[in-house]
Amino acid sequence: MKPRVMHIGALLSHVGIHPAAWLHPGTPLGGEVDLSFWIDLARIAEQARLDFIFRADSPASRDGDIEAITRYPGHIADLEPVTLMSALAAVTKHIGLASTASTSFYEPYNVARLFATLDHLSGGRAGWNVVTSSAPLAALNFSRKDHEDHARRYARANEFVDVVLGLWDSWDQDAFIRDRANGRFFDPSKRRVLDHKGEFYQVRGPLDVPRSPQGRPIVINAGGSEAGMEMAARTADVVFSVDRNIDKAKAFYADLKGRMGKYGRRPEELKILCALNPFVGASDAEGQEKLDLLQSMIHPAVGREILSVDLGGIDLRDLPLDEPIPESVLPPSSNATKSYFDNMVWAIREQGLTVRQLYLACAASRGGMNAIAGSGETIANRMAQWFNEGAADGFMVRVSHLPGGLADFARHVLPVLQERKLFRTEYSGPTLRDQLGLAEPARHRVS
Repeated sequence: MKPRVMHIGALLSHVGIHPAAWLHPGTPLGGEVDLSFWIDLARIAEQARLDFIFRADSPASRDGDIEAITRYPGHIADLEPVTLMSALAAVTKHIGLASTASTSFYEPYNVARLFATLDHLSGGRAGWNVVTSSAPLAALNFSRKDHEDHARRYARANEFVDVVLGLWDSWDQDAFIRDRANGRFFDPSKRRVLDHKGEFYQVRGPLDVPRSPQGRPIVINAGGSEAGMEMAARTADVVFSVDRNIDKAKAFYADLKGRMGKYGRRPEELKILCALNPFVGASDAEGQEKLDLLQSMIHPAVGREILSVDLGGIDLRDLPLDEPIPESVLPPSSNATKSYFDNMVWAIREQGLTVRQLYLACAASRGGMNAIAGSGETIANRMAQWFNEGAADGFMVRVSHLPGGLADFARHVLPVLQERKLFRTEYSGPTLRDQLGLAEPARHRVS
């Protein structure tokens, strides 16, 4: 049996995940829409032997307090991610290419076709991040007055994923015989018509894209709610978790893997990657300096806006920056991302954080995720502990600023992990499934 190694993906957002990344002197102005910038990032990640790069997405431009949104470019100037990943497929050979498509605003046939095409263009390196979308503004871009509630979004998402997986199974791998001598393009016995009729979707199929090179694209899920965990246990290949406490992460890991048996799946068929926000330097002091620089550039209006979004849209503009946030302003629940909301409420109730303290914590680690500043050795130690103690199969590295943050991680952290034989030195094969150690899946049975 091969020794267990970490799986590491990199979240590349705008010119960095930190809200002040665009103000950093090392980030290129306009890089977010410059293909050459993204090509350079993909090549850094591939040379580092990361499993995949990942682009999140939102089907809505940011809105809210005008003072804040003019200072925070996230979801203001962006590129559509599947198109971008298709371009990057042409200039890379091994790195996985994953992006988001929402089950609330796409149709299953569109998603199946997009990611199957990306899988062919990349030679089997595509991954689809399944989200239900939590931004209320997104509904207004799709002829809807408001957003569906959490339960209905997940009911829709479960059926949506089933349909996509069924469409990806439209063809056997050897269905397209292309027999010129007999004039037969495909073997009809190796084609399946889905003919799905459900609560939300009626989709006949088959898909007009041959079976993908890796069997089917990798399915990624980030849901931390009960409904999200059940969907992940049933259908996901990779799950992003957001716990910053190792004991909570262990509990999540054991809980999610423990749910898989009732769906006929083994725990090793799912890789759980913990969110990690590293600020990396040649020393611990330099890593902290890099974090402090970014934190110092956050405008208070931007900080308040970040909190408002994750707390379901409440208005915090009248609250003093340096006084604890009163529980009375918190809504009883939120239709926003549940894991972010829960982490924020916990920080307010248990730690009594002020507005400023909370937005600084959120800027460093969105929604209370796992932030760490330090040397490559310090960060590798944290990663090794979580990996070895059963809290994660690897990490989703949320890069603070680009390209510097990605280059720092590759330069200082990965060599330490490689020396300890916790991370690969060469790619395992041509497909993303190969890198993740996942076998080609059996044909999906639509429920």
